[in-house]
Amino acid sequence: MEPLDRSTIWPYRDGEPGEFYYQRYAHPTGVEAERALGKLEGGEALLFPSGSAAITALVLAELAPGQTVALAEGAYYGTGALFTSLERWGLRFVEFDQTGPPAAGADLVWLEAPSNPFLTMPDLEAAAAHPGRVVVDSTAATPVYLRPLEHGADYVVHSATKYLGGHHDLLLGAVVCRDADSAARLREFRGRTGIVATPDSAWLLLRSLKTLRPRLERQTETASDLAARLQRLDAVETVRYPGFGGLLSFDVRGDARRVETSLNLIANATSLGGVDTVLESRSRWEGGRVPDNLLRLSVGLEDADELWSDLEQAIANA
Repeated sequence: MEPLDRSTIWPYRDGEPGEFYYQRYAHPTGVEAERALGKLEGGEALLFPSGSAAITALVLAELAPGQTVALAEGAYYGTGALFTSLERWGLRFVEFDQTGPPAAGADLVWLEAPSNPFLTMPDLEAAAAHPGRVVVDSTAATPVYLRPLEHGADYVVHSATKYLGGHHDLLLGAVVCRDADSAARLREFRGRTGIVATPDSAWLLLRSLKTLRPRLERQTETASDLAARLQRLDAVETVRYPGFGGLLSFDVRGDARRVETSLNLIANATSLGGVDTVLESRSRWEGGRVPDNLLRLSVGLEDADELWSDLEQAIANA
């Protein structure tokens, strides 16, 4: 593994600051992790303390008061909640169906590939034709299954806490920029505001990126299997799965909370993207925005038959 450097300061060289001089602006472990992620995405990566921090920094650095974000309808509820919080500072946002063209007049187009928890995929070609700059939250796809910069996006956003980290043991966000000028502007904003990722989280990300592809391929294989089995189950109304990745959602004919409390192997917990499978009812967080009987399943690395056995018996109790 690459060395972990927790230093907050580094001596000047011949009386002048070198590449590293104060951790708030850059540190060796973070720069190495950014290089690794940037190579995977085909752009210039910057790390932040969480996915929400990455979104906040990007929006504040990119937009001025009074400008508008066109936000993918059904995207992660926390993104819309954050934009609502920023309305008092002059941010405007409108939601649109990301399977079609973005809303006219928007200064920034915000897509999610796939959306969470509805698993829709955006029309990347229509978004790229829009005059506004384009952001793709590719948390659930990862660069294993999608490289948005190759499809016309200007920025890629990740909650690296999820699949990029993959072990439920780090909190981290990332923005990958298409061009150097955008990266420089965002890097300056990050340093001034102190929205900086720690060396420890960056070091754990470096560890996780080494296994990203085999983890995602195994999770995809198992999730595809479980989605097919769920579709054949009379007790399940709807199954949503984009055909890749470890994230899916489904609606049960019954009480979703009873499914949660009947699990044995699968953890009833929030978040997603780890090596351990987790399931939760999203209505506890999102209210009427999602069906009361919607369950989100993040598939880990356990045996598919063992996961199915647990799911089947829990659904039977709904």
